[in-house]
Amino acid sequence: MSVTNRRIVLAGATSPSGLTLARALVDAGARVIATGRSAERLDSLRAVGAHVEVADATSLESMADLASRLDAVDAVIPLVGGWRGGGGLAGQTDDDLDALLPAFRAVRATSRAFDSALRASDAGRFAIVSSTAVGRPLAGGANYAAVKAASEAWARAVAQGFAKAARDAEEPLRAASVVFRAKALDPDSLVPRVLALWDAEAAALNDQVVALD
Repeated sequence: MSVTNRRIVLAGATSPSGLTLARALVDAGARVIATGRSAERLDSLRAVGAHVEVADATSLESMADLASRLDAVDAVIPLVGGWRGGGGLAGQTDDDLDALLPAFRAVRATSRAFDSALRASDAGRFAIVSSTAVGRPLAGGANYAAVKAASEAWARAVAQGFAKAARDAEEPLRAASVVFRAKALDPDSLVPRVLALWDAEAAALNDQVVALD
């Protein structure tokens, strides 16, 4: 298997990490669909060869509409992120939590909208970017760690859903859900891990937590 000719949705891809990943995937021969809420911010992704769609990664309706317009999808990677925190436990404000929750909403919306498409692929992949804060949450980053932990739990539920669907259909497992954990996300460490998602069978990848260098 190879990433070449795989159709990959990068949802919420207008960050520098999204641009770096999109460029690498296009260079590797993948067909990238990059989404964002701002048409202007998608211009740089179009420039590196991605097909762009103005769509809200945190909205199930928006993602389901996109899924219905694509013939097939081999991978979905939600990239909505950001960090807010500090001030110890007392400093974990509701406003900060509200600002962080879109990352979790994107994981939920994209996985639900593209579930059937990923299971229909001969090598479907769902991957999220999480944080080492999940393993050692700090008081000053409690909101952030909680949102990342919720995202990881959801991604693991996606993995269980893939496995159950395969068992129920008495078919080999072809789809995998993977969590990438980073202390501080470096796009250069994410790229090779994403490219390697097709270097192993789904059974070896599904429900795995992969540490980024």
